[in-house]
Amino acid sequence: MRVILQKDVSNLGDAGDVKEVADGFARNFLFPQRLAVRASEGKTKMALHQRKLADLKKEKRKKDMESISSGLNGKEFEISVKTGGGDKLFGAVTPADVAALLKTAGFEVDKRKIEFPEPIRNLGSYKLKVRLAEGILPTITVHVKKEEVVSTEA
Repeated sequence: MRVILQKDVSNLGDAGDVKEVADGFARNFLFPQRLAVRASEGKTKMALHQRKLADLKKEKRKKDMESISSGLNGKEFEISVKTGGGDKLFGAVTPADVAALLKTAGFEVDKRKIEFPEPIRNLGSYKLKVRLAEGILPTITVHVKKEEVVSTEA
């Protein structure tokens, strides 16, 4: 049976692809979960048109992300955190903290796109990767510094 994928299906294809699948797979899995529709002549033409539009949007997004990447790659940022004894942090520096730091610097990045090799629980410098789009992976350096405590006694 020929079907048009409505969403990306692992090991089968991407949204908009026209695929030949077993009848049972289509009836029992793809159709009930609204992952695909039966391919007809009109739907196939419509799917190809939608696929072209999606590809154009993807290319535009990739160009936008490349411009952000060029401005972000190799940048160094500094974050001040509260520490306990032995310069260990209270908690950890999270992707949300780094995303907020990038936002204040003028880079709008989703916290789920920031890759940590391991949790940041100590002071020091860390190289982090930011996955902006497929194949676009700039590296930033985050320096974790001890927050200066200001005494309020007079």
